[in-house]
Amino acid sequence: MGKHFLKEYYLKFILYAVVIVLLNVAGLTLFFRFDLTANQIYSLSDASKQAVSTLSEPLNIKVFFSKNLPAPHNNTERYLRDLLTEYAAQAGRYFNFTFYNVSQETDRGDKANPNREMARDYGISPVQIRVMENDELKFKNAYMGLVILHGDLIEKIPAITATDGLEYELTSAIRKLNNKVSALLRQTDKINITMYMSSGLNTIAPLIGLDGLPHLGDTVAAAVEKLNNKNLGIFQFERKDLSTPDELEKAAEKYDLMAMRWPDVPEENIQAGAGTAGLVVAYKGQTRTLPLITAVEIPIIGTTYQMADPQELGEQITAIMEKLIGINKDIGYLSDHGSPALGPDRMAMMQGRAGNSLAVFEQLVGSRYNIKQIPLKDEGIPEGLNCLVIAKPTQHFSDYALFQIDQALMKGTNIAVFADAFEQQQSRGGMMGMPAFTPIDTGLEKLLAHYGIEIQKAYVLDKNSYKQQMPQSQGGGEQSIYFAPVLKEDAINNDPVFMQNIKGLVAMQISPLKRVKGGQDDAKVSAVRLLSSSDQAWLMEDNINLNPMFLSPPATDNDLSTYDLAYLLEGQFTSYFKGKSVPEKEAGETDIKDEDNVAGPQLPEAPAKKIEGLKAGNRVIETSAPAKIFVLGCAQMLHDNMLDEQGRSSNATFILNAIDHLNGDDGTAVLRSKQQTLNPVSDTTPLAKSVIKGFNIIGLSVLVFLFGLGVWFFRSMKKKKIAHMFG
Repeated sequence: MGKHFLKEYYLKFILYAVVIVLLNVAGLTLFFRFDLTANQIYSLSDASKQAVSTLSEPLNIKVFFSKNLPAPHNNTERYLRDLLTEYAAQAGRYFNFTFYNVSQETDRGDKANPNREMARDYGISPVQIRVMENDELKFKNAYMGLVILHGDLIEKIPAITATDGLEYELTSAIRKLNNKVSALLRQTDKINITMYMSSGLNTIAPLIGLDGLPHLGDTVAAAVEKLNNKNLGIFQFERKDLSTPDELEKAAEKYDLMAMRWPDVPEENIQAGAGTAGLVVAYKGQTRTLPLITAVEIPIIGTTYQMADPQELGEQITAIMEKLIGINKDIGYLSDHGSPALGPDRMAMMQGRAGNSLAVFEQLVGSRYNIKQIPLKDEGIPEGLNCLVIAKPTQHFSDYALFQIDQALMKGTNIAVFADAFEQQQSRGGMMGMPAFTPIDTGLEKLLAHYGIEIQKAYVLDKNSYKQQMPQSQGGGEQSIYFAPVLKEDAINNDPVFMQNIKGLVAMQISPLKRVKGGQDDAKVSAVRLLSSSDQAWLMEDNINLNPMFLSPPATDNDLSTYDLAYLLEGQFTSYFKGKSVPEKEAGETDIKDEDNVAGPQLPEAPAKKIEGLKAGNRVIETSAPAKIFVLGCAQMLHDNMLDEQGRSSNATFILNAIDHLNGDDGTAVLRSKQQTLNPVSDTTPLAKSVIKGFNIIGLSVLVFLFGLGVWFFRSMKKKKIAHMFG
């Protein structure tokens, strides 16, 4: 009996050991991960999987991250490592990543020093972080960056200080490298880089503190050659010595080069002369200029001169090259008819006011698309353009300009309209006067009304608005900015894919939209409301006055309502010019077809024969291909004060997602929306708050008491049952 028991015992032990080993072996190849977060932030999105699964050449990521960093940076490193592991699992053998030791604390003659030099060579510099040690706040330099290598091409993320948007940054960089390889391979023309360097500058170089100027030309040539090797030989380099005044004057005027002139310096045996130093990058008629010498005015010290850093120069040339060859998709931006210019508002900066700068908008959109500015009065809308952005036009559109927009829509070009109902004029009554708001009527309104949307001449004011903190000198507290509604919960339609995870937005001087019948077939065109105000909103229609001191809600709730603020129209549209003749061009407008014919050979005109009943004219496309129209009655949403440079705020996410949707890239929109900085708590009534508070204070205690009472009851019943069995 004992031997049989031992035999059975050992047999079970061996069997269990084999099962455990087999389970571990199976776990190496069969494993499952469950991401229980609401937005699946620890799982790769479809856009990321597609970006790495289509790799046809090895892609290597080198991560330079200091060890033993304090919170929250240690969590950032752990998240980055897990994220790269996910990429590797989806990509297979073409995706590799390596973490390099760059910590000075662990440098014991190992590879930490060479690794830090490698990081600097790639342009990764340490960033300063705050560390709390021994109850003392200190600052510490730490490496937190990575580079992505794909063939000879390089992309870098120099500072990873947070996990928010990290997957979006990585995927965007990987896709950019793939696009760059494709763009370089299909290029047939070279990018010409001409270095204009006057040899006469070498004589005055020691006098202006530029002792290394005689060698600058060779350094720049070597930097360009290095770039050429990394970009499939797309650059063609040339040197030119501008020595005569006539050559210098012509080149300086044509390429906007900085010309330097100096008088006689007898004590140094230097004669008066002039010179310049700059790079001109040219490609298919487009030119960009980079200075090699810059003059900097420093108070007290005076004017100092600096030479260009070859590494920074290489990055600038790379950025110019990417824009010139069109690595990203083209997106159109209407640049005339009073629309604000892209980039900073320099006039407003000189006058010391905020202005209507679109610098952040240009930066965010320009990182994903190649923005093609379209002056509609001089050029036509290019064929095959995916999306055209129209932002706050203030000047009248001729019928011919409207015809071009209409026909672009008919051909499948999606349109995004950011329109304001009013234009702010100069202050009345001097500096202390209030600004005047005049209604904007450009003619674009009738086109939108035909498509089914009307922008009302009013501003939406809302009790659910932005709260401004008042200074203590004015009594402190909060002041409601009613013309800056805060949109959340039911005000945001999260059903469209590109609207997912957008929890809250802040608008400014937004106008309500109204759905109208227009000239469309409801069976072919659908309208989706994207944004609306709360039910505590009202309108300001006449005598616009946006001084918060003079704004107050209506006396009764009967005057409060909800208003639509953004719409997406989608389907097959009917042309505004259906059944009409093609409009004639007004004075100053140019037809792109006329321009094409100017360059052609001028053939002698043959006398035309008169044919009865013959008519000739441009054809009007009356029904569109599948297209989309996005309308938001708030151009203020594009201004710098409403967006952040990193593109992580909900406002920036909403704008970029809408543009991605119009360009057929919902995958990137979903990826960008995974992590949001604004996640407001749902509003609850005072009664609900009291019930929840009472339950937390009393209800939990009652539940614990009832649970204990139940345990005592079941134990008592168990004791009685045992006593009855053995009694």
